[in-house]
Amino acid sequence: MKDLSECRILIVDDVKANIDVLVAALQDDYKLSVALNGEAALKSVKKAPPDLVLLDVMMPGMDGYEVCRRLRSDPETHELPVMFLTALDEVQSKMTGFEAGGTDYVTKPFEILEVKARVRSLLKARAYGEATKEILVKELKVASQIQRGMVTSDFSPWSGNPVEIYARLEPAKGVGGDLYTVFPLDQRRLCLVIGDVSGKGVPAALFMAITTTLVRSIARQCGEPEEIVARVGAELCRDNRSNMFVTLLCAVLDLETGVLRCATGGHLAPVIVGAQGEARLAFASLGTIVGILPDVAIRATDIKLEPGDLLVAYTDGVTEAMDPREEQFGDERLLSHLAGTKALGAREIVDGIVDAVRGFAAGAPQSDDIAVLALRYRPG
Repeated sequence: MKDLSECRILIVDDVKANIDVLVAALQDDYKLSVALNGEAALKSVKKAPPDLVLLDVMMPGMDGYEVCRRLRSDPETHELPVMFLTALDEVQSKMTGFEAGGTDYVTKPFEILEVKARVRSLLKARAYGEATKEILVKELKVASQIQRGMVTSDFSPWSGNPVEIYARLEPAKGVGGDLYTVFPLDQRRLCLVIGDVSGKGVPAALFMAITTTLVRSIARQCGEPEEIVARVGAELCRDNRSNMFVTLLCAVLDLETGVLRCATGGHLAPVIVGAQGEARLAFASLGTIVGILPDVAIRATDIKLEPGDLLVAYTDGVTEAMDPREEQFGDERLLSHLAGTKALGAREIVDGIVDAVRGFAAGAPQSDDIAVLALRYRPG
């Protein structure tokens, strides 16, 4: 936790006598800086954000309430502690200060011991909060590394004939609920799975880990995509007190024939891009989400991949990505982007989709996790 003696306090007051009293009381314990009005205070905070602001209310020009409101409206200073120092002792004045975002309120004339105690309390709370955030950031980083270790990252075993594969996971937060995995069932068949857990963050990541483990275990027992999805759903329903669910697309590709057998549990249909660049949704039926009902009939659809065909599976973080006007990226924009990609490799296609979504968002925050998986069938 940060040493309190290293904390810097910004004193904002237009009366020199008040500043002198505060400086004399605090200079031996903390680093201090001074501003004589609201505009100067905001400039000082922008240049070097302090750990605490002692803010007078009644000042010429911009008053303390407005200074506090502007600090709260800026993401960089939104959580900066602000203690109002004022001769206004009315309840309404205090209410106005707290509504503006003030953290504490002390009336003049100052009781120095009270000011020192409150300053120390606010600084300790801030230091503790920052230390806690730092721990959480480190833990989330480790959790993110663990989660990324659960999805396939090495596609070199399939870099040659008859397929080329690449996939990418981009959580909206440090960790998320999207998943994908690629693994062989035997020498002839390859299993591909992509899914989207309800919710975001740590709960979704835990459910994602359970789902991924179940998929790999069950797939090696049965090998048929419709049975894999059904059995994963039945297992997830056991003692599902959180009522979370997942959408799943499971596909098994026969590497010799090019037949792709697909089963979906409420997941978006993948896109098939033909060798000439024409893009279409592989099928219409999305099935029922997985993890809510234990006995759901899952149907499979067979798709014949021709040499050069491309399969692109994705989560709704792609099509439901929004720009600043809250317009969605959408299916049509995705199909248009993929049309004519016959000359691109799987990695270029996946990276291109993510880049297209980010370009469309134009700086708007990523609202959902993104997963994209591309497979090019090129026998011989």
